[in-house]
Amino acid sequence: MEDKTNIRLTAAEMSGLWTQYINDTLVKCITSYFLENVSDEKVRPVIEFTLNTANQNLTMIGNIFKKDHFPIPVGFTDEDVNIKAPKLFSDTFMLMYLRHLSILTMAASSAMLGVVTRRDVVEIHKVVLKKSVELQDRTRDLMLEQGTYIRPPFISIPDKVDFVEKQQFLTGFFGKKRSLSSVEITHLFLNIQTNYIGKTLITGLAQVAEKEEVKQLLLRGKKMAQKHVEIFSKYLLEEDLPAPMGWDTAITDTTAKVFSDKLIVFHVSGMIAAGVGNYGAAMAASPRRDIGARYASLVPEVTLYAEDCANLMIKKGWMEEPPQTDDRDGLIKGEPLPE
Repeated sequence: MEDKTNIRLTAAEMSGLWTQYINDTLVKCITSYFLENVSDEKVRPVIEFTLNTANQNLTMIGNIFKKDHFPIPVGFTDEDVNIKAPKLFSDTFMLMYLRHLSILTMAASSAMLGVVTRRDVVEIHKVVLKKSVELQDRTRDLMLEQGTYIRPPFISIPDKVDFVEKQQFLTGFFGKKRSLSSVEITHLFLNIQTNYIGKTLITGLAQVAEKEEVKQLLLRGKKMAQKHVEIFSKYLLEEDLPAPMGWDTAITDTTAKVFSDKLIVFHVSGMIAAGVGNYGAAMAASPRRDIGARYASLVPEVTLYAEDCANLMIKKGWMEEPPQTDDRDGLIKGEPLPE
């Protein structure tokens, strides 16, 4: 039987495997540290599951890289984390962080399954998706048990099916605004919650960062996250709907070095990239013009911050280059290949 894996990796397959590998090295560092500091014996197995999953993913992807003579990314190593450092985040926040991680991983692996074709690569993304769903189940169930899971707002069930008859459904800047739709509420809730998690994480990371320019960049990100929380919360509060709670009390007072500045800036940059995607999805799902316009007005601010994170990583030599296509014009002109 023909070996269906004996074909070249496509650009999409390289991208997915490379990104997943880098991210799993980061997850390995963070969960190794969490495991050393967790106190709740019910949270410990969830962290162990996440760490074991990251190690398994690294092995699977590493085997494909070796088979295809693909240079194995450096990512993050033991040098980027001090697992013996004092506790930085509460057990409750660790659990919330892992739940958020599962959401991001489910989205990424689902997207990759739509563009990869080689059988062994497809199987890897299926495994990643399955494990991320299991992590979501584990974190959700434990948070429900512990009373820390925050549900989206409840609204009344419609009496009947209705169809939009007037353009007023789209208005939002002038005159009477229609009530928020369930879809708009969902995106507002998720973006508030995501910004709260980001704000707490950034605050903690700023506390243990070493370089002053990294601290200043993180403080700017913290202010931006708080600003966005207030903007989105206002929409819910105006409709007498509850907004998600913050996690500011989830951080201890330690200032000891926990993670390298390289890991910190990369992690924040990745969160920002995910945030841009969330805003784009929310914009597309929000017919009320004032809400869509608000998301659109925030995207440039977020992307500029992401660019500043990238510039700092480039300046410090921290940014690993993803696989790129050949520079055909350069090859034709005989220009030397980049080192």
